[in-house]
Amino acid sequence: MTFPEWTQFQTRVLEFEVQGLVTRTFRRLDPQRQQAVVQAILDEAGEKGPAAINIKQVAGRAGVSVGSLYQYFGNRDGLMAFAVALCVRYMTDMFAESRPYLVAMPLREALAAYLSYGIEWGATQVGLIRFFGRAAYQGDPNLAEGVVRPVAVAMRDLTRDILLAARERGELRSDLDLEAAARLVNLWLIALGDSQMLPYLNIYYQVVDEAVPFERVLKGLLDLLEHGLLEGTKGPAHAPF
Repeated sequence: MTFPEWTQFQTRVLEFEVQGLVTRTFRRLDPQRQQAVVQAILDEAGEKGPAAINIKQVAGRAGVSVGSLYQYFGNRDGLMAFAVALCVRYMTDMFAESRPYLVAMPLREALAAYLSYGIEWGATQVGLIRFFGRAAYQGDPNLAEGVVRPVAVAMRDLTRDILLAARERGELRSDLDLEAAARLVNLWLIALGDSQMLPYLNIYYQVVDEAVPFERVLKGLLDLLEHGLLEGTKGPAHAPF
């Protein structure tokens, strides 16, 4: 799902107008111009960081005047507050829309689809991924609570729901601590996914290279998870799974 495919885009814009995060002038723009403005904000914030965002640069990227941006958002802080709120809604809506499909799949297929489709989606949302990456990995306390936590909770809950559905189908070990397992699986999926969407992390994590491509690492992760999670694969009593 990209911004043009986001069916709830206009609904969210109206919500934010009611909340005072954006003006009626912005809501009345055609959707393509709205999305161009949002993308320009994200690209600028992703490249320079939210604290260093430049209104003139945003206007240039979006193809609008600086005065128009002030008509849409009031001021620079208003512009960033709207962008943050919209990004959080966009990402959490994406997880909510994918949930029915993922929980209906067998566990291995669901985890592979969740990760693979997420990486493919990230390739279409470079500005958003850079912005979220800065928020997640640079420790800004305001962005941690306003951006990272709600998205991270949505990701953790979706992983838990996938495991819960697998347990209800009888796929998981009966002695599995599902709550702890969901957090660990979520951690591994984030690490593998982020290493592909944010290449600088792959340098540190050393996940993939020419000798060991992504597909091989993904298979290894799924094999590892299956060995620890699925019924009939119980390890020794002291094992974490």
